[in-house]
Amino acid sequence: MPELVFFSGTMDCGKSTLALQIEHNRSARGLVGMIFTRDDRAGQGKLSSRLGLVTDAVEVEDGQDLYAYLVDHLSQGRRADYVIADEAQFLAPGQIDQLARVVDDLALDVYAFGITTDFRSKLFPGSQRLVELADRVEVLQVEALCWCGARATHNARTIGGAMVVEGAQVVIGDVNQSAGEVGYEVLCRRHHRRRMTAATARAASISPDVLPVTSP
Repeated sequence: MPELVFFSGTMDCGKSTLALQIEHNRSARGLVGMIFTRDDRAGQGKLSSRLGLVTDAVEVEDGQDLYAYLVDHLSQGRRADYVIADEAQFLAPGQIDQLARVVDDLALDVYAFGITTDFRSKLFPGSQRLVELADRVEVLQVEALCWCGARATHNARTIGGAMVVEGAQVVIGDVNQSAGEVGYEVLCRRHHRRRMTAATARAASISPDVLPVTSP
């Protein structure tokens, strides 16, 4: 039976790489996929990974009906054997409903990839709807690591290396941005709560978990 599958994880855990691998494996077997994306780091109409892999995709616009787009595509005699939706957290809840309808009414597998929560640890509306509707939710097993070495579970937005907790939910950036730019960093829950990034930890010169000890 066709499924709506949501692959989730923090930034830098290989979601887009897996999306590209699924595309490669299926296209190598003669299948044709429809790839949707939104606000990819490589620019409009691209699905890319940090490993340098990239392929063309359909850039999803505000208010676009993804189900109607697939129906029109198929009505013109073109193929679509499965659907990949990357950066699915940026899709509107209604667009997630449309992807579920693609599975149910068009009998196509839909593989959605995205992060679950934003830099404030709040659910993205698109990700929330995927959790509500997906046949399966798969947490990626390639663990991103916090600067301290612990498993990273939270996404932090940074400016000049310092964590910020206010601003619009969607601001495009990436990990390892230059100083002064809006960037992102993955942190464990403890250091996300303490707003302690790699840069601020280095500046502190001691571990934030160790109190200074003086000799008697």
